[in-house]
Amino acid sequence: MTATSDSTGRLAENVMHFARVLRGTGIPVGPDRVIDAVKALEVAGLARREDFYWTLASFFLDRREQFELFDQAFHIFWRDPGMLERVLALMLPRISGRGQVEQPPPSSRRLAEALLPRGRQASADAQQPNVERDAAYTVSDREVLQRADFETMTSAELSQAKRMIAQLRLPIPQVRMRRLTPDPHGRLVDMRATLRASLRAGSDVIPLRRRSHARRHPPLVVLCDISGSMSRYSRMFLHFLHAVTNDRDRVYTLVFGTRLTNITRHLRHRDVDLALNGVSQAVADWSGGTRIGASLREFNLRWSRRLLGQNAVVMLISDGLDRELGDDLGAQMERLHKSAKKVIWLNPLLRFEGFEPRPAGVRAMLPHVDAFLPAHNIASLVDVASALASATK
Repeated sequence: MTATSDSTGRLAENVMHFARVLRGTGIPVGPDRVIDAVKALEVAGLARREDFYWTLASFFLDRREQFELFDQAFHIFWRDPGMLERVLALMLPRISGRGQVEQPPPSSRRLAEALLPRGRQASADAQQPNVERDAAYTVSDREVLQRADFETMTSAELSQAKRMIAQLRLPIPQVRMRRLTPDPHGRLVDMRATLRASLRAGSDVIPLRRRSHARRHPPLVVLCDISGSMSRYSRMFLHFLHAVTNDRDRVYTLVFGTRLTNITRHLRHRDVDLALNGVSQAVADWSGGTRIGASLREFNLRWSRRLLGQNAVVMLISDGLDRELGDDLGAQMERLHKSAKKVIWLNPLLRFEGFEPRPAGVRAMLPHVDAFLPAHNIASLVDVASALASATK
C-alpha cells in the first residue's frame, strides 16, 4: 500500500483502507471525509509527498491530540516497506535499563491493533516471552479495566468497557411525593373512597379505604459536554446514560458544545446502537468548541421550569474549559444551583493528582456545585451512584 497505487487506479481504495485504520485507533473518520479527501487529492495531485500528507490530515483530523496517531499511521501505511515488522515491535513490551518491563504507550497499542490483521495479532502475542506470574496478591483484568482511563484504552478495551457500563445501575432510593395513592396498608383514610365503598356495600359495613404518599425516583437531569476536549469521555458517558435511562424513569439528558440539544428521546431506545445513532444524527456540534455559559443560559430559559421540579438533581459532565468565558457563566451556574436540589459536577481533569482549579471557567462554576467528582473510568462512574444516593436524601 503505497502512494504510487494511483497509477493502478487504486488510490480511492487505499485511502478508504487508511481511513479504516484511523477509525480503529479511535479517530472518527466517516465516509463523507473519505470522499472529500479523494476529491481533494484529485485536485492537489500526488507530485509532492508533503501535499499528499497534509491533504489527508486536513480532512481526517479535527483535534490536536489526534496528530501523533495520524503521523505514525501515515508513515507506516504509506511509506514504510517493513510495516508489519514495525507493528509487531509496537505490540511487544520493552525491557528498561533497570530490568523492568515497560508496556508500549496506549496510542501505539491502538495503532498496532488497527493495522494488524487478527491472525498477525495472534502471532504477535505468541512471540511475547512466556513469563509465569504469581497472581496471589494481584487484581483481575476486570478490576484493572475498571480503573483504566478511557483516554488510554485500546479499541478492544473500549468494547469491553462498554459492555461493563451497560450493566451499571444507579441504586437511588425513591423519595416521598405529596401526591397520595391508594394503599391497603396506608396510614391515611381516604374518606371519598370509603363512602363510595359503603354505598356499594349497602351501608351495613363500611370498609375503610386507605392511602399513602406515593414514592418515585427524583428527576435526574444530565448536562453533558461533547466538545473536542471531551470527545472520548462523552462517548463513554452516553453509553452510561443509555443504561441509566432504560433502568429508571424521569432521566433527561441534554448535550452541549456550541449549542444545547435534548437527546432524551433517542436514549430511551432499548438498542444502544440505534440510540447512539439517533444521537449522532440529532447533534450537529459534536467535537467542536465549547460555550458553557451560553448553553446554561439556554437551559435556564427553556428547560429549567420543565425539568427541575420535584427535587431534581443535576449532573453536569464537563471539563469546565469554556471557549467564550464571560461574567455570565457564574451567574448562570448560580441560577442552575438555586433551581435544583443538588448539582453534581463530574470532571475528567480530576484524574490528575494535584489538580488545581486554575481555568477561569472552573473557578466560576465551582462555588455553585454540591459535589465535585472525577469521571474518567468505570470505577468513577460507580462512585457517582453513591453521590447521587446521598444527594436525594
